[in-house]
Amino acid sequence: MKDIKVLFGRRIKELRKNCGLSQEELAEKAEVSSKYISRIEMGQSFPSIETLAKLEGALKRSTEAEVLLAEALEEAKAERIRAELAEGRIDELEGELAEAAKAVEEAVKKEKK
Repeated sequence: MKDIKVLFGRRIKELRKNCGLSQEELAEKAEVSSKYISRIEMGQSFPSIETLAKLEGALKRSTEAEVLLAEALEEAKAERIRAELAEGRIDELEGELAEAAKAVEEAVKKEKK
């Protein structure tokens, strides 16, 4: 998973710079701390599904960002599903996926406005 985090972090940094945003500006738009953005860009953290949706909204100027974040969202969902299945927590998984789908749907609605 670390390789994915590092690659994802590099791409987020590139997209942020292409959008002309500082870490602080991206953090404000995504409603997270600039320290968290830094950790993502360095490959030390991988954002939650909800934060991925917020990052997508903040970087919406870039089609490339939309594709990258959509792929990352799918990978995050798949990883969560694998973990939940391995632990036998099917009921919790269904609830979390429903919440994640709602968060993504809300982010898409905001973007269309």
